[in-house]
Amino acid sequence: MKKVKITVLKTEFYPELAQRYLTDGREAGPCPIQTPGDIFYYDGGAEKPDGLCPWAWIDLYRAISALSNGPISNDWYSHADRCVLCCTDGVRPVVYELAVLD
Repeated sequence: MKKVKITVLKTEFYPELAQRYLTDGREAGPCPIQTPGDIFYYDGGAEKPDGLCPWAWIDLYRAISALSNGPISNDWYSHADRCVLCCTDGVRPVVYELAVLD
């Protein structure tokens, strides 16, 4: 099992959707948990790295587990040892890079 580095690349915020769907509206702002540049490490098992958003962990775990067990097999990523995913928050998604460390 290989170690996986989880890096927050960017946070998005869609104020028009927040105004329509969130109780705090536009004032909710982007994700209050993650910040671009945050880094986490996965060492195996099913335990969430400290500081990583628990909802993002649920969204990302399958890909993290797959990466830690071998290369990605697809035609759309330029590297078999990394991928870019986001959490499923449609109003304020966070974009993560997952990269295998040797």
